[in-house]
Amino acid sequence: MPGPSPGLHRALLGLWAALGLGLLSLSAVTQEPFWADLQPRVALVERGGSLWLNCSTNCPRPERGGLETSLRRNGTQKGLRWLARQLVDIREPETQPVCFFRCARRTLQARGLIRTFQRPDRVELVPLPAWQPVGENFTLSCRVPGAGPRGSLTLTLLRGTQELIRRSFAGESPRARGAVLTATVLARREDHGANFSCRAELDLRPHGLGLFENSSAPRELRTFTLPPEPPRLTAPRLLEVGSEGPVSCVIDGLFPVSEAGVYLALGDQRLSPDVTLEGDALMATTTATASAEQEGARQLVCNVTLGGESRETRENVTVYSFPEPHLTLSEPNAPEGTIVTVTCAAETQALVTLDGIPAAAPGQPAQLQLNATEYDDRRGFFCDATLEVDGETLSKNESVELRVLYAPRLDDSDCPRSWTWPEGPEQTLRCDARGNPQPSVHCARPDGAAVLALGLLGPVTRALAGTYRCTATNDQGQAVKDVTLTVEYAPALDSVGCPERITWLEGTEVSLSCVALGVPPPNVSCVRFGGAEVIEGLMRVAREHAGTYRCEATNARGSAAKNVAVTVEYGPRFEEVSCPSNWTWVEGSGRLFSCEVAGKPQPSVECVGSGGTSEGVLLPLAPPDPGSRAPRIPSDLAPGTYICNATNRHGSMVKMVTVSAESPPQMDESTCPSHQSWLEGAEAAALACSARGRPSPQVSCSREGAPRPQRLRVSREDAGTYRCLATNAHGTDARIITVGVEYRPVVAELAASPPGGVRPGGNFTLTCRAEAWPPAQISWRAPPGALNIGLSSNNSTLSVAGAMGSHGGEYECAATNAHGRHTRRITVRVAGPWLWVAVGGAAGGAALLAAGAGLAFYVQSTACKKGEYNVQEAESSGEAVCLNGAGAGAGRDAGAEGGSEAAGTSEVPAGGEVFAIQLPSA
Repeated sequence: MPGPSPGLHRALLGLWAALGLGLLSLSAVTQEPFWADLQPRVALVERGGSLWLNCSTNCPRPERGGLETSLRRNGTQKGLRWLARQLVDIREPETQPVCFFRCARRTLQARGLIRTFQRPDRVELVPLPAWQPVGENFTLSCRVPGAGPRGSLTLTLLRGTQELIRRSFAGESPRARGAVLTATVLARREDHGANFSCRAELDLRPHGLGLFENSSAPRELRTFTLPPEPPRLTAPRLLEVGSEGPVSCVIDGLFPVSEAGVYLALGDQRLSPDVTLEGDALMATTTATASAEQEGARQLVCNVTLGGESRETRENVTVYSFPEPHLTLSEPNAPEGTIVTVTCAAETQALVTLDGIPAAAPGQPAQLQLNATEYDDRRGFFCDATLEVDGETLSKNESVELRVLYAPRLDDSDCPRSWTWPEGPEQTLRCDARGNPQPSVHCARPDGAAVLALGLLGPVTRALAGTYRCTATNDQGQAVKDVTLTVEYAPALDSVGCPERITWLEGTEVSLSCVALGVPPPNVSCVRFGGAEVIEGLMRVAREHAGTYRCEATNARGSAAKNVAVTVEYGPRFEEVSCPSNWTWVEGSGRLFSCEVAGKPQPSVECVGSGGTSEGVLLPLAPPDPGSRAPRIPSDLAPGTYICNATNRHGSMVKMVTVSAESPPQMDESTCPSHQSWLEGAEAAALACSARGRPSPQVSCSREGAPRPQRLRVSREDAGTYRCLATNAHGTDARIITVGVEYRPVVAELAASPPGGVRPGGNFTLTCRAEAWPPAQISWRAPPGALNIGLSSNNSTLSVAGAMGSHGGEYECAATNAHGRHTRRITVRVAGPWLWVAVGGAAGGAALLAAGAGLAFYVQSTACKKGEYNVQEAESSGEAVCLNGAGAGAGRDAGAEGGSEAAGTSEVPAGGEVFAIQLPSA
């Protein structure tokens, strides 16, 4: 026996739980109501499945109990207060089992509810029509038999994956099973080949189960469009036995056109068409061949089938028999003069006509006779037969050609007596003869020198021109004829008949003529370039006749043109413009005398001096051609008279030329020194500047920068840079001049330092500053007995270190240059703590003069012995001068005027100022 099912375990578990609760509350049994319980109270079971039901009570000692149901039972288990029973093969949509117990004379009951469900295992889509016309409705019907409960079902109709309609059956009776969904759909072109299906969904998720789905097998829909109009059938109305006729059947608006079927037949004979599809149109084409068995009226059928429907068209075709007529000659190749009979006949009841003459009746032949002549050769005869078929008259014909044998004929039309051909292009030379058989023709010159290649393509040359004898021969005889061949060609102007260059001599009579080659003979005319007048006849040559002429030769075959250059030659001739009688040569210009002489050919020219400095001198001439090598340009040219002689092959000519020489301005250091000096106070004068040149140049000088003011005397402000410009007819020359202004020396300053605070044993310095140009040389004269005197390098400063009483006295500073001398004096006194410095007046100067003379020698000798001497006097002196070696002078302090004096003299100022310097005591 199999073990208990999981449902049984659940039922037993519930029973034991109920019993446990009863035991725990045993004391309250008498106080609580008794009940019966059924588990599960509500159940949903798949159709055909099984279920354990547990029936229990809380009655301590039930009298009896049980489970009432109409369902099949498979097993039962029970206890004192419970009962478990398995129900199997549950198929009822809904059933209500009852659990009951008898307790304390009461019946305790519990009702349950068992419902079944069935999965949508079968989903059926009703088959679709084999073909569905586009634009008409069709029905989609989906059946899901047995599935349920219906209230949990949802059905969906689909086109491919597109939902067309979806319906839920919620709210239906729980006992309802199975479902049907129907929809009406309009067929479209795009539905052709589409798959339709149905999907069923049983949703039991609200009951704790899953979602069960299934779909039907897809069904393909085939839609079509077949227009109501029949196809268009095209075919010949009449068809001859053994012949073929084109047949075409066309219908538009088909869909799908590739699914359409075509049937073509002529009577009982099915035709095999070629089908062409284009868009929604179908075209079936073929050829129908009629046989003798089909003779008579037949029907041509075209049937187009699509989607189980068809469209058909019928046409009547008449099949007939009409053989070709027979045309015969009694003598196809008849010698000239033979009688020939021509017969035209037909096999059917056709009416024949021979060369427009009908037979006596249908079915009878037509005949004619003729005497053959050369004009009947290749004569054509025409036989025509007519037959009426189904109200239409048909016609057939045959022709034949008569050949007449005769001797050759050379007609002018086929072999002209005169041939004219253009030279150059390839031609086929023909001389055709009439005759039968066809004659052979041979053309050759009477002397046998040349033979014409008749009938062959070849170039035409001038050598073929001439007269030929042509002979035509066949079996019937021969014919002879003389022909002349003329070869025409375009004009040609060669160098013999029309040279490219012609030379005429001025004054002679000539004519311009050109002879051209060509057939027919060309007409030649010459016109000067730029003109329109044709040159004809004799003319007297002048220079203006020289130039280029255009000669053109013309005939029927073309034209030729040539340029002819005419040169007119003449003897030499001088022209004043091109060879002047007077010429000026400019030194340094690089120009040569140009003497161009008219003449053809170009004359040679030579100019030779005829007197004076130019006697026998050859004058260099500029070359007439700029590209020619020029003679060496002379640096000097002898002026004078030259005789120029021009010569060519037509004569010579002489001309006198006077040559003069000139030169452009020129200044240098000798005529215009670059550095010049003026003396201040001298009378104002112009710069010493002149220039060489012919004609004599004009020289003008101007100061650069600020202009020089007008003065009577030279001032220092006149110094600076001047520009001098020399000018004549052949050019200019400039020179830059530096002007310096020189002036006499002036001792501008004589001062002592320090101005105070010097005592015996102290130091002092005397400074002498002079203004002069050229720079002045400075010299000193000191008091006698003044020792330890030092001088600066340029003698401008005298220094004493450790002053003593012997240093007191008069000191003199003298400034000397080439234009004069100027002195100033200063007196130094050493007395007690004070050092007095005075500028000597009239009395003081005289008293000190004698003492200074004795001291001068001492200072000079001692200074020289001690090496105290002036190493450099002024900027321009390199000579060492002893102290006071420059002589004596006079001067005064700042503010006093100083004067110049000659050596050995003394000038004392009329008045002076005294400056005191206090020397502090030791």
